[in-house]
This record gives sequence, C-alpha cells and structure tokens, in this order.
Amino acid sequence: MAVINVTNRSGEQHAIEAKPGNTVMEILRDADMDVEAICGGCCSCATCHIFVDDAWAGKVGERSEDEQELVEQTDSYKPDNSRLSCQIKFTDDLDGLVVTVAPAE
Repeated sequence: MAVINVTNRSGEQHAIEAKPGNTVMEILRDADMDVEAICGGCCSCATCHIFVDDAWAGKVGERSEDEQELVEQTDSYKPDNSRLSCQIKFTDDLDGLVVTVAPAE
C-alpha cells in the first residue's frame, strides 16, 4: 500500500495508507488528519488547505485558477507550497508524498 507522510495541526507526524485513485483530501479526511473538507471536494472552501513539501511540489500538478484564488485568500498562504488537497489526485507516483495540514482559518 502507498503512503502519505502527514504532519497534522498539532505537529504530530503520521505515515498513513493511501489508495491511488482517491484525492489527497479524501485520504487525509478519512484518516482524521484535521482536514475538514466542508465543501466535499468541490474546490470552493479551502478547508482542506495543505502545504506540500518542497521536494514534492513539482510532482502534484499545477493549481487551477479557482484553487489559486482560494489559497491566496488564506492567512497561511505559501506561494510555493499551498494546495487544496481536494485538487490532488493520489497516484502511485505520489507514494511517499509529504504534506502538512495548514492551520485552521
């Protein structure tokens, strides 16, 4: 099984099993990693905001205009690392992905 390495809002690090085909949001939400996902993955709320580790930032794809607009409006926006986890489809190529859950807004 593939793995995502996640640091939750308390600073605790976890290696969680990740099934390819799901979004990173679904994986983090189902593992109780502080991802609220209020909109259910529709790219409309930013409650699944994460920071993708520098080493992985170029491997998770580009932000859409809608995603860019939402993450820029957060207080914790990081230009190179902020992503909405609902917009990242987990694949075998992302096995070992390292992310941190952004602070609650």
